Amino acid sequence: MPEMRKAYKGIAMEGAIATWYSKNTGKNPKRFLDVAQTLCERIARPARVLEVAPGPGYLAVELAQRGYIVSALDISKSFVRIASENARAAGVEIDVRLGDAAAMPFPDGQFDYVICMAAFKNFTHPLGAIDEMYRVLAPGGQASIYDLRKDAAPADIRAEVDGMQLSPLNAFLTRFTFKHMLLKSAYTTEAIEELAQKSRFGGGATSRRFGGATVSQSGIGFELRLRKPA
Repeated sequence: MPEMRKAYKGIAMEGAIATWYSKNTGKNPKRFLDVAQTLCERIARPARVLEVAPGPGYLAVELAQRGYIVSALDISKSFVRIASENARAAGVEIDVRLGDAAAMPFPDGQFDYVICMAAFKNFTHPLGAIDEMYRVLAPGGQASIYDLRKDAAPADIRAEVDGMQLSPLNAFLTRFTFKHMLLKSAYTTEAIEELAQKSRFGGGATSRRFGGATVSQSGIGFELRLRKPA
């Protein structure tokens, strides 16, 4: 039998850990609203959108409420359950599935937009995940990967956590998580550019713009924006 490959780095986001994460990320809806508004400016509704690693599903719910046809895929059984519950509570329909980002259970060309937010750094097969995004996109489709920058300044991280309006204890735990867990596995801008270049989206150049991919920085993070040829 082939060797089983772990699909994520670090501890599993299951049970009490998933519940803690869900409660705390839900206290800072601005980033989900901002990304949803950006997508609305890029692609008309109703379009078929896939969120990869949605966690509690806050962004997926926001997109469904805005008129998109939304699917979601997560490796965590707890997050699949929580995201499904959040969708039902919001009165929207989202196809939430359990699965690996590097082996998606969707046919070729099913989606108009694929989005992954704050989870890509945890993938053990990142190139496979990007290539799968390419495969499931329709011709002319787009994808966005939002995540932390490894070279984010400590002051910027503190400002980000302060904006989450957490309790003192949860703020301390979140800063600790940024410093000792998240940033260790994050990508620099140069590293994510190189990865995109190697993917099916890449064009083989070394500049900030190559093939079907562009990288931009904002605050403590980056957006890798990808486009499949029409």
